[in-house]
Amino acid sequence: MPFKLKVGKKGYIILPKALREAYGIKEGDYVIVEARSDGILIKPARSIDFSEIERIIEDHFIEISKLDTLSPKVG
Repeated sequence: MPFKLKVGKKGYIILPKALREAYGIKEGDYVIVEARSDGILIKPARSIDFSEIERIIEDHFIEISKLDTLSPKVG
């Protein structure tokens, strides 16, 4: 399930909340960034249960579909 993210100042990207929650990524955690011939891969620096991730992301998309807008609120 691909996500389109915007690169900010100094090269920052913001991982969507659904992904952070699904993968248990919190502020200060490390991720692995792997340069590949077909692009860049970002993954947590620990193992995870993929079936749980799929469930959390699906639940998040259900909640998003109930919103009036898909644009994030600043702050």
